[in-house]
Amino acid sequence: MPNTAHHPVASRTRQALTRTRAALAACAIALVPGTALAHPHVWVSVEATVLYDKGTVIGLAHKWTFDEMYTAMAIQGLDTNNDGVYDRKELAELAQVNIDGLKEFDYFTFAKLGQSPQPFAPPRDYWLEHANGVLSLHMVTPLAQPVLAEADGLSFSIYDPSYFIAFDLAKTDPVRLSEGAPPGCAANIGAPLENSELAQRLGDAFKEQLGGGDATALGIGVTKSIMLSCPKS
Repeated sequence: MPNTAHHPVASRTRQALTRTRAALAACAIALVPGTALAHPHVWVSVEATVLYDKGTVIGLAHKWTFDEMYTAMAIQGLDTNNDGVYDRKELAELAQVNIDGLKEFDYFTFAKLGQSPQPFAPPRDYWLEHANGVLSLHMVTPLAQPVLAEADGLSFSIYDPSYFIAFDLAKTDPVRLSEGAPPGCAANIGAPLENSELAQRLGDAFKEQLGGGDATALGIGVTKSIMLSCPKS
């Protein structure tokens, strides 16, 4: 099991998981013969916009929408004026806690040019919104060095290697290109990452234990890469 003692959402999540029997069940370990697999404790639907400027890729703008259980736990006590609305000011401290905690985990955002990792600068323009009963974290992760849009093999992925958080691309329009993208550029959702085999095995384990359905029906996403391409100038 990964050590999640200092995971950015682990502390608040563990508090929620102790409140109901259903939440406690989410702490279970799914067993595959010879292997222990961690059940995710938080589910996140990902939308990403690739940011372009002057013929280069400069970073990603994220929208991560959290599941209802995490949302209900996280917003407790944050409606300070008791108007039933959680505005950006009331959510600002929670947004900062998330950003501070995510630093240790590279913001769960990874870029490669071919096989070469491309580091990110600290995030900016981050804030939380509460709408339709769920929280969404917005943030921009700038690349430390811009990459030419026409460079071969630039890809992004957003995932938690420990699988404490299950990231999955949004079902509708999960990846967009910003204004300024050169004509003909495209973002393609690629093959599952190698480490996402863990997610698939976990889904298979729950299918066997609970009966019926498949990994997707059980809320088990498979991490995929986002491949970028642009015509050569």
